[in-house]
Amino acid sequence: MYSYSLLEPDCYYIVQLVEDAPLTLIQVKVVSDYAMYVVRYENEMSMQWVKKTDKIFDIVELLSDEAAQKWLNVYTNNEESFYGGSSDEL
Repeated sequence: MYSYSLLEPDCYYIVQLVEDAPLTLIQVKVVSDYAMYVVRYENEMSMQWVKKTDKIFDIVELLSDEAAQKWLNVYTNNEESFYGGSSDEL
């Protein structure tokens, strides 16, 4: 068991939040004294505050900058396909 307090801001992590759950990509955006604002990239992106002491079953991997950029390119392209094009196609 791990806690959110181990995670660094602006880094992308592949985590398993609870045992036997699917893997989830998360990114810490803001850190306060007792909490963190976290983005979860699942079927839909969600954002929420969590306590630093909240548990994570497993931190599988800290993505390298290169891997995070490759993932972001794929994620952005999938969103554009789903929503009918990029915002710069006006």
